[in-house]
Amino acid sequence: MAVAFDQPVQFLKGVGPRRAEAFARLGVRTVEDLLYHVPHRYLDATTVTPIAKADVGKDVAVVGHVVSKAVVPTRRRLRIFRAVLKDASGVIECAWPGQAFLDRVIKQGQLLLVTGPVKYYHGRQIVPREQIVLAEEGEGAEAEAFGGGLVLPVYPATEGLTHRQIRRVVADHLDAMVGAVEDVTPPALAREAGVPGLREAFSAIHRPSAPGAWEAGRRRLALDELLDLQLVVARARHLAKGAKKGPHFDVKRELTTKLKHTLPFELTAGQKRAMREITQDMVSGARMHRLLMGEVGTGKTVVALFAMLLAVENGYQAVFMAPTELLAEQHAHTLRELLEALDIQPEVLMGRLSASEKAAIRVRIAGGGARVIVGTHALIQETTDFSRLGLVVIDEQHRFGVEQRAALIEKGEAPDVLLLSATPIPRTLALTLYGDLDISVLKEKPKGRATVKTGVRTSRDRGKIYGFLKEQGAAGRQVYVVYPVIEESERVDLKAATTMAAELERTLAPLRVGLVHGRMKSEERDAVMRRFRDGELSVLVATTVIEVGIDVPNATVMVVEHPERFGLAQLHQLRGRVGRGAEESHCILICDQPAAMPRLKRLARTSDGFKIAEMDLKERGMGELAGTRQAGGFHLRFADLETDGDLVVAARRAALDLIARDPNLSGKQHARLRSRIERRYERGMELFRVG
Repeated sequence: MAVAFDQPVQFLKGVGPRRAEAFARLGVRTVEDLLYHVPHRYLDATTVTPIAKADVGKDVAVVGHVVSKAVVPTRRRLRIFRAVLKDASGVIECAWPGQAFLDRVIKQGQLLLVTGPVKYYHGRQIVPREQIVLAEEGEGAEAEAFGGGLVLPVYPATEGLTHRQIRRVVADHLDAMVGAVEDVTPPALAREAGVPGLREAFSAIHRPSAPGAWEAGRRRLALDELLDLQLVVARARHLAKGAKKGPHFDVKRELTTKLKHTLPFELTAGQKRAMREITQDMVSGARMHRLLMGEVGTGKTVVALFAMLLAVENGYQAVFMAPTELLAEQHAHTLRELLEALDIQPEVLMGRLSASEKAAIRVRIAGGGARVIVGTHALIQETTDFSRLGLVVIDEQHRFGVEQRAALIEKGEAPDVLLLSATPIPRTLALTLYGDLDISVLKEKPKGRATVKTGVRTSRDRGKIYGFLKEQGAAGRQVYVVYPVIEESERVDLKAATTMAAELERTLAPLRVGLVHGRMKSEERDAVMRRFRDGELSVLVATTVIEVGIDVPNATVMVVEHPERFGLAQLHQLRGRVGRGAEESHCILICDQPAAMPRLKRLARTSDGFKIAEMDLKERGMGELAGTRQAGGFHLRFADLETDGDLVVAARRAALDLIARDPNLSGKQHARLRSRIERRYERGMELFRVG
């Protein structure tokens, strides 16, 4: 029986209205949705062992009917669920310690597949790693399929719809559904990437012939997903650069050359390279959309300032937006010092200023008297107008929503845009997250920056560590102490920031100790951090709210408790809070988990944030697009950026070529491809990017 891709699943045999409601909770409403509802794991039953041959010491998969079951208490008050399975060759007991709830799930008469080691305890006994119900009592015996071996797909399920019921619906209709598939990805791209056709891919995913056979199918779906995403960002890039002409800039070398001669330090090779790339963008006539990526201390602010001065010497205004008032203050302080010799005074617009102060600043901005402007969200309010906005610089841009960034950019007539990020990102992830942007990378730190020595210690060393902190404090240095949680809980055996702040105040006396965490009001938190910045506090106890924060060159020690709770990239960001002055600095990781020691020691051996980001991606995966999903962002279901880097590159190359030839995908040959993008993403070809 033929089916259509857009046919509601309700009308498939075996579904009906009630199950269709349950399918809808899983996001499955059409035949197409059902095909893309792929298994989240597989059970390898290709080598099912007859129960009689399940010998002690073996790791087996057995299939049998449940002939009896019970929950058995032990002397230690541990309740064990036990079930006896029977097949044609014999019987065996299965035991699930501490899982008494299975008594409500597993029923007598069911056909059960279990996998796990066979042990000896008053006879042979399997302790299952996992189990799956193949059939209820009286249902057709799916076990017949095991005669020739089977890889069993396990689907995400929901209340009122078991993975077994989903598997049956898919199996009954798979051939018809695959027959309705249209492969719209360019065949040359699939061949280049070494992936199968789309019909073959769905068959491999839903009906794998052998263990691992589904991987080729997954990679094919990943390629389609990445191609659609790269087409959207390539189209965004095309529109941003071509739809509106950017401001006209000329290299006048007035303010920029003067700044270069008055800098109190020498620019790094990376800074010079980034400045050349930015200058080329700004004088090209097309709008600049560039990401300047470099970890803490690589000098992004100075590079951004050169770009701002290029705009100013061409008669335009340049604005620098930061996510917090403290960061805005910090940037304003840096710019003020660097611009003093040029007789330029940056205007600073923040929410905490009085109404009269803000009104006066807005008058100067609207009248063009303010040429370099630094601020926070106050910059995007309706009452803030610019005279001639030429360049927008946005710091830690992922901390602003898409709409917030757009609101600032729309204050001008197609201004150039420079985004800053202190988070090093692996190349394939950067191509996915920022495929619509040109990217400049800073790796070298300016000369004169202190090195940060990283040491991994245990609680046994706490006395020595506290002695070292007191020495540093007595020498006039400052210290961060970071905890993963705010308050102690009986359920979590972790040192908490609030408890330890009080303890450190006693232990490190007479050093002054402050505390900041995410539950504090932003004004309170900023007040404490200002006191630390100004040297009134010697020790700042904090949660990760300081991960991206103030610049305190006098801070020389970072202590992190329970570092096993943090990602490597996050620990590296925390480590970047120290070593910002000329004094030798230290990062001390206090960990009592032996299993975490190897990864922490790997971190201690390298200071390259990009290498650490690669390690973190391999270790933790990418999460939901690395946690940066925002309004209009994209979620990858099938692609794995750790293993699919080749697919990202191939998809990007193909997308750039397609968009260069047909920017709107309006050609007849691309209509179905455009339609797939519109189905995949709710906003379709309404681009997620700003510009």
